[in-house]
Amino acid sequence: MAVSSTDYLHKILLAPVYDVAVKTDLVLLDKLSDELGNQIYLKREDQQPVKSFKLRGAYSRISQLSEAQRQAGVITASAGNHAQGVAYSAKQRQIQATIVMPETTPEIKVEAVRNFGGEFVNIVLHGTDFDTASQHAAKLAEQHHLTMVPPFDHPDVIAGQGTVAKEMLEQNPNIEMVFVAVGGGGLIAGMAVYLKQLKPDLKIIAVESDESACLQAAMQAGERVTLPSVGIFADGVAVKIIGEEPFRLCQQYVDEVITVNSDEICAAIKDIFDDTRVIAEPAGAISIAGIRKYLKSNPMQGKQLGAILCGANINFHTLRYVSERCELGEQKEAVFAAKIPERKGAFRTFCRLLGGRAITEFNYRYSPGEDAHVFVGVRLRQGKQEFALINQTLTEQGYELNDLSDNEIAKLHVRYMVGGRPAGLQKEHLYSFEFPEYPGALMKFLDTLGEQWNITLFHYRNHGAADGLVLAGFDIDDASKQAFNQHLQQLGYRFEEQTDNPAYQYFLSGNSLK
Repeated sequence: MAVSSTDYLHKILLAPVYDVAVKTDLVLLDKLSDELGNQIYLKREDQQPVKSFKLRGAYSRISQLSEAQRQAGVITASAGNHAQGVAYSAKQRQIQATIVMPETTPEIKVEAVRNFGGEFVNIVLHGTDFDTASQHAAKLAEQHHLTMVPPFDHPDVIAGQGTVAKEMLEQNPNIEMVFVAVGGGGLIAGMAVYLKQLKPDLKIIAVESDESACLQAAMQAGERVTLPSVGIFADGVAVKIIGEEPFRLCQQYVDEVITVNSDEICAAIKDIFDDTRVIAEPAGAISIAGIRKYLKSNPMQGKQLGAILCGANINFHTLRYVSERCELGEQKEAVFAAKIPERKGAFRTFCRLLGGRAITEFNYRYSPGEDAHVFVGVRLRQGKQEFALINQTLTEQGYELNDLSDNEIAKLHVRYMVGGRPAGLQKEHLYSFEFPEYPGALMKFLDTLGEQWNITLFHYRNHGAADGLVLAGFDIDDASKQAFNQHLQQLGYRFEEQTDNPAYQYFLSGNSLK
């Protein structure tokens, strides 16, 4: 499959993507540029007909098919932007396309594929995850002699994505660094092989979600690595193993790989919205999250930095999660638990010590003991430095604090729950679970758990993501703990014990009431 760098240059320059794609804008993000002290340029791939760069690679591949291949039709597996790109391209070229999507795919995405492809698309729903859908697509391709249109691991696809770099350099030849989101690697491979041949000194920074950092793992190992699992938030880059050809090109041309977390991605979605009034999908905002994080550890001024808004197909219900987490990602909010005296006036005294800062959340419940436990959110103007001052002030006044700003259990579950421990319950063990999200999935999850152990606590909240997140407590005595763990292993769900999590310990004391 390997193609020479010179051949890639030719393929990118000659790629017929503009039969369907548009030349998207490269815009200066004024507000973010002023804040970070550098010129931040954003390539607006949300302007494509399918709201994503994936159209370029899909059409590039389909346009290269032989007449026999076109007559037989194409197939792909995707639950997102690539599926829409293939559907749109197939309709334009009047080629029959089969698109295999997991049964868990939100109906809005299935309908989008159907609308883009019309009569030229056959949608097959199979399995509850991408890997299962992909395996089924491979079987169908072999059975019906269909040509596979992979989402990233093919030279034609890579060349199509490389046209993003071609446009970017034409629009601003002075860009010094480019930050690119990585899933399977098709976009960064195509951009890097083009940019490095024309501007060898230009730095290419790969940015991955820390929950699906398959390129970073491969770079460290010197070979492709299959991740045991991937995160659920930035589903557009949720790939377990980097593509073979993209990895070869990344090894040759990518200067550095960094990762960002979900809170930082949410903050980047807000950054983009503040400057453009466009709502990026999580994967689409990763490169901006990477710029903000990179500049914290590599301070610089006056540089011209490029990023790609690679998609804007966001599930509307995900916006609630984004809104809740974006200030944590910008370090503009701290959440912490504290112990205060259970006496009249203590509540007011504690709040007064927080100064004139905006309190974003305050959860309290009366405790019959000497101390009460509170869960607090505070808006920060100076990030962690300001929280350190808050911590020092409260500690000097005799308060005990526990910073939960980076505690996922606190942010996902505990802050929304009623705290306390029922009388007589001493053997409670806490677990977090993930399961594929689709209609009826929660009931199936409960049925799978069974009735052998008593559930003492349960919290589930739909985040509009591909997987459901549950925090559950169980009444388990020491004698049956091993049997319970074996039972969980057999269920097939991703889980982790959280009994010793600091957020849970504060929860037991009665904090965290909304």
